[in-house]
Order: sequence, then structure tokens, then C-alpha cells
Amino acid sequence: MQESLSSSAKKVQKTLQSLGFEYDVVVLPDTTRSAKDAASAIGCSVDQIAKSIIFKAMRSEKPILVIACGSNRVNEKTISEYLSEPVGKADADFVRENTGFSIGGVPPIGHSQNIHTFLDEDLLKYEEIWAAAGTPHAVFRLLPADLVKMTNAKVVSIT
Repeated sequence: MQESLSSSAKKVQKTLQSLGFEYDVVVLPDTTRSAKDAASAIGCSVDQIAKSIIFKAMRSEKPILVIACGSNRVNEKTISEYLSEPVGKADADFVRENTGFSIGGVPPIGHSQNIHTFLDEDLLKYEEIWAAAGTPHAVFRLLPADLVKMTNAKVVSIT
């Protein structure tokens, strides 16, 4: 493990290892806060960025994770239909409280609790993808099929 990793990035690295995956978290000099920033910093297409977005189920108040293809916009109505419950945007406090991470660096794994997860089917089109690793500068490269396995996500159309 890189000694230069922040505590949040180390948590993601340890989670990858505990799940049996040999991917490495890397820290980039440029921000990866948005999908466009991440693609530019990595040198890949925006579509290869797996962005983790936390929503709030409005009745149960549970967190919902949607891992979306970088260029796709999540249709909240579609996610609400999958859940049979309306969802709304989560604020920064809700995200941190339920994941242990701040917006702009939320990874698809390593959260402080189990979170119901949906994965954008468009991510499966790519040979490799990149996901946030706990900070706005940390990422890891992985195979889309492995992302499905490590998150137990339901693969759906999110648009």
C-alpha cells in the first residue's frame, strides 16, 4: 500500500484487499472531483468513469448508491421506480454520515454501512473503468464485472 495514501484512500485500499481484489489505489496530482476532471487526470474517456452518487430514499431515509457511467445523468424517477419509493438528492452531511466519505471522493466500496446499490448497465461496455477511492485525488482502475461483484449491485438502466 502506498504510504502517501490518506486515511480515506487507505480504507478503500484495505477494502479492495479484504474483498480479494488486487487493484491499487493511486493518488493523482489533479482533482478527480467530477467525472470530467477524473477523465482528464487519468487520460481516459468520461464514459469510463464510474461515479458514485448517493441518494436518499424519502420514506425510509436510507442511503441509495447509484454507480453511473461518467457521461450519464441519473434519472431519479427511474431509481424511485426500482425501489418503489421516491428518492431525492442527498446533502453533504447525509453522504458523510452514511458512507464515511465526502462528496467528490465517494468510492463504490468501503462505506460505513451496507448500502443498496444500483450500477449503470452502460459501464459494462468498457474493458476497464475507474472509480473514486475516498478523496478528490484518489482513484482505482478495475474491470466492470468486478465492480458488480464487489458491490453486489443490481445492474440497471439509470437514464
